[in-house]
Amino acid sequence: MNRLTFWMRFGSLFHRRKVACAALLVAGIGGVLLAQQPSPTSTSASNPTITFTLDFPESDPAHYSLAVDSSGHALYECTAKMQQDSEEQTYKAEFNLSTANRDRIFDWAKQAKYFSGKIDSGNRKLAFTGDKTLSYQDSQRSFTARYNYSSLEPVRDLTTLFQNIAGTQDYGRRLAYYHRYQKLALDEELKHMESQTRNNELSEIQGVAPVLEEIIGDTTVINVVRGRAKAIIQMANAPAGH
Repeated sequence: MNRLTFWMRFGSLFHRRKVACAALLVAGIGGVLLAQQPSPTSTSASNPTITFTLDFPESDPAHYSLAVDSSGHALYECTAKMQQDSEEQTYKAEFNLSTANRDRIFDWAKQAKYFSGKIDSGNRKLAFTGDKTLSYQDSQRSFTARYNYSSLEPVRDLTTLFQNIAGTQDYGRRLAYYHRYQKLALDEELKHMESQTRNNELSEIQGVAPVLEEIIGDTTVINVVRGRAKAIIQMANAPAGH
C-alpha cells in the first residue's frame, strides 16, 4: 500500500468516527431535553375538582352535572328533552368560570370540609327538591356526599350558585336549539332569561355569550329578540351593584 492510499483510507475512517460521535452527542443532548419537558397532562390531571350533580325526574333536565376545577375550567353535562315527545339527549358545554365564583366555590368547599362528612339535614319532612351530590377530588383526597337539603351554610351557598350556573347553561342549550330550528320560540325564552338575569337568578352568563352573540348578529331574527339578547349580555357585563 503506498502512502497516498494509506492517508486516504485513514482520513475516511477519521471522518466516519467524527460524524458518529457528533450524532451520539446530539442524541444525548436531545434525550436530556426531552426528559426535562413536563408531561402535558400532569398539571391538569392534578387540578382539584368540585362536582355538583342533580337528579330530579320531575324536572327538565332530569339529570345534570357541573364540574369546576381549580383553574376555573367548567364542564356542564345534562340529559334532557328538547320537545315533550322527543327522546332524551345528552348535552355538553365547556366554559371558563369567573375568578370570583371559582374562588367562592373552593372556599365554600373548604368550609364544608370538602364534603368528607354528612351534609344532609336529615329532616325527612322537607319537600324533595332532587337528589343532589357534591364531590371533591384532588391528588390526595376524594369525598362524595349526597343530600336533599343541607343545614350547612356553605353547602347551601354552593347549591344555589351551582343551580344558577346550570340554569344559565340550560338557557344556552335551549336557545341554540330554538335559533336553529324554532326561531319563533326565541322571544319567550329570552324574556324569561332576561327576567331571571335582572333578579340575579342566573350566574356566569359569559358561558353562553357565543349563542347570544349569534342571535344578535342574525338579521333574520326580529329586532326585539336581538335586543333582549343584547340586554342580557350588557347586564352580565355591568359592574356589581349596577
